[in-house]
Amino acid sequence: MATATRRSAIRRSIGRRRRWTAALGSLALVAGAASLAAPAMAAASAPVDFATHCVPPPIAGIPPIDGTTTAEITVDNAAPKVGDTVTVTYTVTKPAASNPVDLALPADIMTPSGKVTLGGAQAGSVTVTGPKKNPPVPGKGAFPPFSMTGTFKVTAPGSITLSPGDYNIHTSYIMELDTPCTVTNPPAPVSQTVVATDVPGANERTIQLATASGKPGDQVTVTGAKFTPLADITVVGRAGAAETADRMTLKADATGGFTARLKANDKATTGIVAYEGSAWSAEKGAGPAAYTVVDDTPLPSNSQKLNTSVAAGTLSMSQAGDTVQMSAVDFGKGGAATGDLKKVTVKDFRGGPAGWSLTGKVTDFTGPGGKIDAGRLGWTPACTTKQGSPSTCAAGSAGPVGSAGATLASTPNGALTGGEFTVDAKVSLDVPAYTAPGAYSAVLTLTLT
Repeated sequence: MATATRRSAIRRSIGRRRRWTAALGSLALVAGAASLAAPAMAAASAPVDFATHCVPPPIAGIPPIDGTTTAEITVDNAAPKVGDTVTVTYTVTKPAASNPVDLALPADIMTPSGKVTLGGAQAGSVTVTGPKKNPPVPGKGAFPPFSMTGTFKVTAPGSITLSPGDYNIHTSYIMELDTPCTVTNPPAPVSQTVVATDVPGANERTIQLATASGKPGDQVTVTGAKFTPLADITVVGRAGAAETADRMTLKADATGGFTARLKANDKATTGIVAYEGSAWSAEKGAGPAAYTVVDDTPLPSNSQKLNTSVAAGTLSMSQAGDTVQMSAVDFGKGGAATGDLKKVTVKDFRGGPAGWSLTGKVTDFTGPGGKIDAGRLGWTPACTTKQGSPSTCAAGSAGPVGSAGATLASTPNGALTGGEFTVDAKVSLDVPAYTAPGAYSAVLTLTLT
C-alpha cells in the first residue's frame, strides 16, 4: 500500500458559562498534526552532484566520458509503514553524457532506466524506468533532463536513505544503442530519506529485478524474498493494474526466497509482480517493479510511431478547515455536544489495484474539571464518490471512536482503483451530567493508508 499516511487533529472545547450551565464546545482540526507517537521527521529531498563514468556506443568511436551528473530523488510517501509500497522518482536534471554522434536525434527516441540505492534501515536497490520521451537533441548536443520511476516495499522500520545509482540511456533511431553511466564512487550522496514505522504482521514480501528493460523475448531475473516457504509463486507482467501475457509459476524455497527468469514478450508490460495463491492480493504479493519491453519492431516505410504514457500519481488527503464548533450542554443535565466534522477530500491517483482506508482515533478530553473519556466520542460517517471514479467509497459504521480508533471511510481492492472522494461525519460527545464547568479539548488523529 502503497503505502501514503497523512494526519489531521481535531480539538474540542466545551466553553464556560458562569451560571449552573456548562458551556459552549469547539472541536479543532489541525491539518498535518503529528500523532501522539509520531516518528522522526523525514528529510526533504535535495539535488545532488556525483561523478559519473559514461561509455558511449562503440559505433561512436569516442572514449568514455567522465563527468558530473546532477539528480534528485523524490517519493510519494516520506513516512511509510512497514509493508507499504513507496513510489520513487529519479530525476536526472543534468546528465553527464551527451549525444555521442554528429547526427541529430529526433524527439521521443530515448528510453532511460536506472537504479536507486537504498541504505540505512533497508539495503538494496530500486529499479526505475522512464517513458520513451525527449525533445530533439542536436548532434553532439547535451542529453536533456529525464525522469524514471519505480517502487519498493518497506521491510524494516527506521530511516531509509535513497541515493541516485547507475543509469542507462537507450536510443532507438536507425540502430538500438545504449549509453550506460555508472557512479564513479558509489554510493552517490543521499538525496532523500524516508522514515518508516513498524506494523506488526505487515507484508514484508519483496522482489527485485536484475534489469529495468529488455527487448521482446529477453529474460529478466526476478529475485523474491520473505514469501511463505515452499509456497507456489506466480511471477507475471503488469500493464497498469492488468496482468499481461508474460507469466510463469514456481515454488519458493525453504527460506521463502526464489529466483525466476521471466521471458518478457508482451510490449504492454510496464512492471512485474509476484504473489502467492491463484490471484494477486496486496497481502500476499510484492511489486510492481518497473520493467519496460523495448519495442524494436521496424516501422513500415513512410510511417511514424506515436508514443505517450500515463503517469501514476499519489494517494492524498486534504480538509476544508481546522475547527469544528460543537453545541453547548448544561451542567446538571449533560448530554450530547454535537458538531460536523470538516469535510475531508481523498484523492487516489495511484492507478493500481489497492484500495484505501481512512481511520481515526481520539484522546481523552481534558479540562479544569478532569477529563471526559475518549470512548464517549462517537460519529456517524458519510462518504460520497465523484462521478467517473473507478472505485466507490463506503462510509464506516456509526459508533464510538475512542482511543482504539474506528474506520471513517474506505474503498476496496480491485483490478483498477482510484478516484476522488468526499468524507465527513456527524460527531457527538456524550458529556456526563455533572462534569465541572470549563473548557475541554481532545485530539482526533486521522490516518490514510
